[in-house]
Amino acid sequence: MWAVSTLTMLVLAGLLPDFQLQSPDGDSATRIAVTAALGAGAFGVLSAVVWPLLVRLLLLVPALVLGLLVFFLNGSLLLVALRINPSGQSEAAPETAVIVAAVMSAVASATGGALAVRDDDAYGHRLSRLALRRRRSQPPCAATPGTVFLQLDGVGHDVLTAAVAKGLMPTVAGWLGTAQERPTHRLTPWRTDWSSQTGASQLGILHGSNFDVPAFRWYEKEQREVMVCNRPTSAAELQRRAVERTADGGLLTLDGASRGNLFSGGADEQALVLSIATRRRGRENRSRAGYFAYFADPANAVRTALSFFAEVGREIGQSTAARLRRQRPRVKRGGLYPFVRAFATVVERDVVVAAVMGDLLVGRSAVYADLVAYDEVAHHSGPHSRDTEKVLQRLDRALALIEKAAEHAPRQYRIVVLSDHGQSPGETFHTRYGLGLADLVRAGCGLHVPRKAERTHSGTEARAAVRAALRRPVEEGGEKHRPTRRSEPIVLASGNLGLVSFPDVPHRMTKEEIDARHPALLPTLANHPGVGFLLVRSAEHGGVVLGAYGAEIPLDRLDGAAGPLAAFGAGAADAVRRTHSFPHTADIMVNSWYDPESGEVLAFEEQIGSHGGLGGAQGRPFLLSPVCVSAPVAEGEELVGAEAVHGVLRRWLREADGPQVPLSAEGERAA
Repeated sequence: MWAVSTLTMLVLAGLLPDFQLQSPDGDSATRIAVTAALGAGAFGVLSAVVWPLLVRLLLLVPALVLGLLVFFLNGSLLLVALRINPSGQSEAAPETAVIVAAVMSAVASATGGALAVRDDDAYGHRLSRLALRRRRSQPPCAATPGTVFLQLDGVGHDVLTAAVAKGLMPTVAGWLGTAQERPTHRLTPWRTDWSSQTGASQLGILHGSNFDVPAFRWYEKEQREVMVCNRPTSAAELQRRAVERTADGGLLTLDGASRGNLFSGGADEQALVLSIATRRRGRENRSRAGYFAYFADPANAVRTALSFFAEVGREIGQSTAARLRRQRPRVKRGGLYPFVRAFATVVERDVVVAAVMGDLLVGRSAVYADLVAYDEVAHHSGPHSRDTEKVLQRLDRALALIEKAAEHAPRQYRIVVLSDHGQSPGETFHTRYGLGLADLVRAGCGLHVPRKAERTHSGTEARAAVRAALRRPVEEGGEKHRPTRRSEPIVLASGNLGLVSFPDVPHRMTKEEIDARHPALLPTLANHPGVGFLLVRSAEHGGVVLGAYGAEIPLDRLDGAAGPLAAFGAGAADAVRRTHSFPHTADIMVNSWYDPESGEVLAFEEQIGSHGGLGGAQGRPFLLSPVCVSAPVAEGEELVGAEAVHGVLRRWLREADGPQVPLSAEGERAA
């Protein structure tokens, strides 16, 4: 504000003949600038210190007289500021001082307002006033409680508990209770499916089915196409399949809103939803409507633009510091990544939070929103880095803003916070071994391996959101793969989960067929130190898990002898068997090595924090729910799979519409 006031004073000195900032003999540009800076500073200090006292003294003056006195008093403060200016060069006629003071006050007010929109309290009050005016034009909402589901993308149960212990997330800590206050929420971990990524988890949570989603990306032989969860066309098709399988529109079909998600959940109100991003703009397609609604307000644009460029600078500084420290593990963070990160951590966060606050203040029954900031930064900086700690702090402030909005909403709201998966740390497969999974597969098939190994680029939700926002929704994996007589295998990566498909074979190949065609392939993969286990179809046993040193265990015997799955913990066998039942499971499913002691995995993508397969914290997200609703599961039981989470959330929505006494998990099953 001081800088803007100085520039304003310089401009007015050039425009008004009776306003001088230099001596009659003339001064240098530097001296004039110093004089303006000192004058603006003195005026600002007098306005801050003296003005409140003058206003208090003038409270007894009639309003009309006070309105006239304001200009003269403001001008008098400017004359005093010029008189006490140490340079002694500035002067102004009394009538000119009134004009200069009025202009400078107006500019200072506008500048202060622009800066204040970055303050969460001021921002929250401002959105509340806007929503109040909008709510007055709408009919009253229902008296039953509403529910808002906030997804912190990629934040694992371990990360959340550590952040609360460190004091990084005071809002969440307050919900979980302190020594002085009783908890308002309970924290429950849950276990993902084998495909521990947003596409599978969010589809199951919102639509009740993630059947036949084996990974983040996979090849479908009958369509000759790679499906990618964050591609709008694929997201739309996956949503269609889930609705067809469940015969239900989704979690949000009754007066719901979907914000920043891959899928709609059946909501009438949708903004920044990827599954509708490729449709023609119309009433039923409001994928980018959230951006237009948010940035139509200049104050919002100022708030987000300032934070956006600050985040770009922060990322450049943090990545430079990581290189200077020779931090390991590390991936490249140059190119457009600083802007992608700023989009995920600032633009999408601000737009989604504003949309959710608007939904609460107009009284929608159910809202589901995804905040992808942590997931994007953790992929490149690591799940436990100082960079991600800063992101968690800002996410906690976003939760506080939404909680404040809920207090002013026309109905009571229950705030549920959850994650879709966690993230497991570890260096990339390429960094450790000097070649990628595709190169290893080619070597096992006896094909030529390029001297320079080709890296697999990271595919994250934020990049898809950027493309959708820029109306460029098509991305990698969209090409058709037409098989030839001896077509090469298609190798895809989903975090630490790899998929190998032979496009010229129309069905899912068996182990016997693969061995006959490429005798060295399965032993090469299974015995590599960076591979944990393989899943392949078997003509004899239906399906087998392969590991090092010739380990081969049929799926129906995994419970008695886990073999290669032993390191991956309880539930791994069930997750593998479920994926084996999918029609589009790849010919070879490859899960990377996992160290139970360190929790590290090896990502097949360029990520040092990854998710997508089995191993470590990636499969352990959380569910933070109010204590006023029924417990997610009975004591001693475990919540397993995104479809089970959908059932819990749907139960809570039914509780809000019915009796306000929470049902027990046993009572729900009996009903």
